[in-house]
Amino acid sequence: MLRATVAGAGGLALPFTAWSAAYAAPAQNAAGPYGALQAADANGIQLPAGFTSSVVARSRQTVPGTSYVWHDAPDGGAVIPNGTGWIYVSNAETSSGSGGGASRLVFDASGAVVGASRILSGTNNNCAGGKTPWNTWLSCEEISLGRVWETYPLGGTAVARPAMGRFKHEAAAADPVRRVIYLTEDETNGKFYRFVPTTWGDLSSGTLQVLVAGSATSGSFTWANVPDPDGSPTATRSQVSGAKSFNGGEGCHYADDTVWFTTKGDNRVWQVNLAGGTYELAYDDNLVSPGTAPLTGVDNVTGSTAGDLYVAEDGGNMEICLITPDDKISVFLRITGQSSSEITGPAFTPAGNRLYFSSQRGTTGASSGGITYCVTGPFRT
Repeated sequence: MLRATVAGAGGLALPFTAWSAAYAAPAQNAAGPYGALQAADANGIQLPAGFTSSVVARSRQTVPGTSYVWHDAPDGGAVIPNGTGWIYVSNAETSSGSGGGASRLVFDASGAVVGASRILSGTNNNCAGGKTPWNTWLSCEEISLGRVWETYPLGGTAVARPAMGRFKHEAAAADPVRRVIYLTEDETNGKFYRFVPTTWGDLSSGTLQVLVAGSATSGSFTWANVPDPDGSPTATRSQVSGAKSFNGGEGCHYADDTVWFTTKGDNRVWQVNLAGGTYELAYDDNLVSPGTAPLTGVDNVTGSTAGDLYVAEDGGNMEICLITPDDKISVFLRITGQSSSEITGPAFTPAGNRLYFSSQRGTTGASSGGITYCVTGPFRT
């Protein structure tokens, strides 16, 4: 009954992605496309048959093949092509006095590390972020009046982008069709924003807007300008009457005229259908039936080239769960022996055959124990 109420509240629903799939949101338990998890490997990771994991970097240790010491508390990340291979960028969710900012790992075409370096320093609690179509990385500060920093993994000096708003930033996702950047806010009454640059490709100026909608879990929405993106003295989330609140905004991902974002306070994945101007639930742990909800502690999110959504857990069972375009959810991997950590920064290579992510505090439960992994295998592409 609850599912019928949620699904019916928004009227005619759009497909989960561009795939031709029957509408069934919110996602429900099902067998995963890769089969059951196998026993934990030498890295303590349970994976489906045919997949393997490797460690590419550890906090406070020199990255193999380089002279660079990997940062503490690795968090949000993305993969950026560099012409000969690719770069994995990773935030450091630590204070400026403890090395906050972001770093990069440089890989050749075979997937071997050939370089590593810092791309942002002196910032605070850089949690998640987002890649731009022009191959920069938006590193977001998760503090009051936090800023978005545009970093240049391919070369260049990082710069703050205050026009994108000063608030407790979490993640960002670029929409090249509408030429906007979506932004989440990690507050219990956080909002969902979009930034409309004056010129696409230049984030130095533009208009910050907030999603306005009712209190239901589905319906239509509009965008309203935020009068003072600087957020002082009035917080951006308190400036627009009717702006919809979301309980702890986390990861954000755009594809196929749809943007998804997660809210950790209620273990939900939200789906915004941009072409139709509607929003709905893609996942809610209270609406999974039958069986136990596999995904709790929702956090970072990314998508594969096949249209599958991969959602990482902050806590839970230390899993990355997979939501297919036909709204089926399953566990893709589980990290064992690291219950005091969280999974962060999932990102695929352009070919879609490698998935990078981190365990922020590793086996020690401390920021100094972070581990960054790569999983390879027969991913759907």
